Amino acid sequence: MPLLVEPALPAGSLGAHEQPHLPVRPGLTLRAWREDDAPSVRAAFDCPSIQRWHVRRLDSDDEARAWAAQWADRWRDETAASWAIVDHDDRPVGQVGLRGVLLSEASAQVSYWVLPAARGRGIAAEALAVLTRWSFTRAGLHRLALEHSTANAASCRVAARVGFTEEGVARGSVRHVDGWHDMHLHALLATDPLSSG
Repeated sequence: MPLLVEPALPAGSLGAHEQPHLPVRPGLTLRAWREDDAPSVRAAFDCPSIQRWHVRRLDSDDEARAWAAQWADRWRDETAASWAIVDHDDRPVGQVGLRGVLLSEASAQVSYWVLPAARGRGIAAEALAVLTRWSFTRAGLHRLALEHSTANAASCRVAARVGFTEEGVARGSVRHVDGWHDMHLHALLATDPLSSG
């Protein structure tokens, strides 16, 4: 069945290029994940506060390596992308990424987490701001969406700091370990003002 409108972005808009390194600030950069990042990935998924907001866990170093390795294929397939937020020693301190990429609609959802030792320094907001700016100005996306549990006040602060507008609450829409959660919905358009995080 033919579309009435052309896809907003052509195939190859992401996958035909190498996933970029994105500087955040001195001593902080976004780069593609590598398999040797597995110890940091395992530490993140072992963190109780990260587990609280996720529906999966990692049980082995092999699973952590597979998690890190998957992103190269997902970048090439143009379905998702994830960046390690790395410090001046190139060690991951967090993650920021695009999920559910739809080139036809020039849209994606964003995700982020930061390891406990790196929290409280604005890293998530700064990394999200950099990824958002790149998504709109270089990748050509039109809309980024973000959702988090209404109980996750820290994630809400990150979204607000970067300028994501609250669009509503999806009641009982995600099931975590402790039951069903209402989810805050936020979004930002390429035409909206963007904070520096």
